[in-house]
Amino acid sequence: MPLGRRGAGGRRDMEMRAEINVTSLVDVAFTLLVIFIITAPILQGGVEVAVPRADVQPLTASDDPFFVSFQGDGTIFIGETPVSVEDFAESFPQLLRAANTEFVYIRGDSTASWGDAVRIIATVARAEGIRFGIVAEPEVGR
Repeated sequence: MPLGRRGAGGRRDMEMRAEINVTSLVDVAFTLLVIFIITAPILQGGVEVAVPRADVQPLTASDDPFFVSFQGDGTIFIGETPVSVEDFAESFPQLLRAANTEFVYIRGDSTASWGDAVRIIATVARAEGIRFGIVAEPEVGR
């Protein structure tokens, strides 16, 4: 049986095969998967704080949570922006008015000093009409 048929002009045409070579498609898919695996942790953002463990309830989802975080070295973050202690005390009430929020989450590193925590909590508590909560990790086994 001949492999092809004679086309116009007497040349021999190849037989048509309906196959799709997916090797390059699979290569692209795996490349995109590797890129996603590498970049996903970077895209999460936020401030890395090792909050202490306690018997706590999970946070309820809110539209736009307002976080104040502080690390063990004394660095304070409003959202993801680092500020000094003096700037925090001065700018915090103004930022609350601009953000139009009523609830603030305070996330403190478990290695931070108690003095830093008290200063931050006192500044947040002085803001009128603001409620706040302290963020902790649930204890293991609860």
